[in-house]
Amino acid sequence: MKLALFSTALVATALSAQVASAETLRLLTWGGYAPDDVIALFEAETGHTVEVTTSNNEEMIAKLRATNGGGFDLAQPSQDRITSAQEEFGIYKPIDMARVNSELFIPSMLAATAGNTTYNGEVFGLPHVWGTSGLVVNTAMAADVKDYTDLCDASVAGKVSYRLKRPTLIGFAYSMGLDPFAAYGDTAAYQEILDQVEAELTACKPNVKTYWDGGDEIKNLLRSGEVVASMAWDTGGWQLNADNPDITFVAPEAGALGWIDTFVLPARGRADDAAYDWINFVMRPDIAAMITNVAGNFTAAVDGDADVSADLKARYQGSFDQAAIDNIKWYPPVPAGLEALEGATLDRINAAN
Repeated sequence: MKLALFSTALVATALSAQVASAETLRLLTWGGYAPDDVIALFEAETGHTVEVTTSNNEEMIAKLRATNGGGFDLAQPSQDRITSAQEEFGIYKPIDMARVNSELFIPSMLAATAGNTTYNGEVFGLPHVWGTSGLVVNTAMAADVKDYTDLCDASVAGKVSYRLKRPTLIGFAYSMGLDPFAAYGDTAAYQEILDQVEAELTACKPNVKTYWDGGDEIKNLLRSGEVVASMAWDTGGWQLNADNPDITFVAPEAGALGWIDTFVLPARGRADDAAYDWINFVMRPDIAAMITNVAGNFTAAVDGDADVSADLKARYQGSFDQAAIDNIKWYPPVPAGLEALEGATLDRINAAN
């Protein structure tokens, strides 16, 4: 009887300790990166609760800048949006690698992201979800679209779409034989590239059905046949391919643009324990596969593709042979002030007749 009471007391003490250490994790992330079933498993296992706010790169930076790094405990900007934002606004705090289960991460991606998010000798980001943008093409109606500038060909006039965002500037630059990433450290050289791309995109305007803003918008345009070729993300192309085998993601001849969305700690976050617990939880192979099956993109988790659906794996392999993978142009950190030049270029393209 005394042993039973003692055991019950131990359980109660353990539960009380878990409740005492439980935190609310305020997560600023992309759609699909925190599925409901993953949150439920995490909350049951750790005692923490999770509040999710979905966003995009521009909005994440704006939200954290407006609060001096407050309001959230973990955020997920792309790796090229970290060092410049830290330099300008000081909105993040360094990663404590002693609290990260590094064995869960693909070593090359962990090292690459560490290199791209190091500022003043400290690492500010960890890799999570990665993917590419390139072309989504109806191959039955636009078989000759194999590179970004092919969107300006007369054969697809009035039936193409892309966003007026920086990936369009960069993709077209590469397709024109330029190297925008190599010019990142030279503002004058980068502006010269932007000027050439501006002329190309301005001349291409008659070909554009519409400039799309959201993923659902461009998928619906491609489904309906109003648009037959577009710049878009790989996952959107694979989702469309599931319903129409003629539509799929095509890695451009100049190279798909590769991104890695990260984990960062906002400077004034107050639930670091929950943040590190979430990072280590979602990078487990079984949990990583659950996220990939919802988000459509793969993660930097070791063996994270083991339980991913066979259909998604097949579509990925159909878009990327080894040469296309080797040709991916990975986004480096964006130098401070560069996006202002890009924004002015995009405004002029939008206003041009």
